[in-house]
Amino acid sequence: MSTETAPETEDPTIPPTAPSSVVWCCGRPYVLEAGRVRSRWVGTDDRGRPETLSTTQLQRRGWSHRRVGSRRRAG
Repeated sequence: MSTETAPETEDPTIPPTAPSSVVWCCGRPYVLEAGRVRSRWVGTDDRGRPETLSTTQLQRRGWSHRRVGSRRRAG
């Protein structure tokens, strides 16, 4: 049995809201950066360039508290 647990939330489909929270999306980490008006998830795209996502975009792409694997396409 693993002692590692994901933070408890009321709805597991909604990403964390605490600043500096880290989640995984498409095999890459994203950190929640708190802004004055709106928070955003900051990470990198598949080419290593900076990328920001809204919470809605993150939910659409799929996210996890743990690294699950990448969604790279063979080609």
